[in-house]
Amino acid sequence: MLKRMFLAITVLPMVAASAATIEMDVNGLVCAFCAQGIEKALRAFPATDDVVVSLEQRLVAVATKPGQDIADDVLRKALVDAGYSVKAIRREDESLDAVRARLKVKP
Repeated sequence: MLKRMFLAITVLPMVAASAATIEMDVNGLVCAFCAQGIEKALRAFPATDDVVVSLEQRLVAVATKPGQDIADDVLRKALVDAGYSVKAIRREDESLDAVRARLKVKP
């Protein structure tokens, strides 16, 4: 039984890491300076591959490096510490390029 519990614990983080992007609905985004600050804060994480910020949609999307992840509470803390509130965090199987296209954000 204990071996099965350990296996479940070690497998669960890999499931979270399989999402192509982490999308966050963020309140407080009002200007390009806000977007730059958020990008800088999120790019500081070693697991971050790329970041997209949409002021119009109040959406922040993060792509992580293959096999890596950033926990929701860590992301939420980084944004709250930067002065924003996070309404929701979702993990999507959509590439960051697809998110950019959907949001009409230039690379």
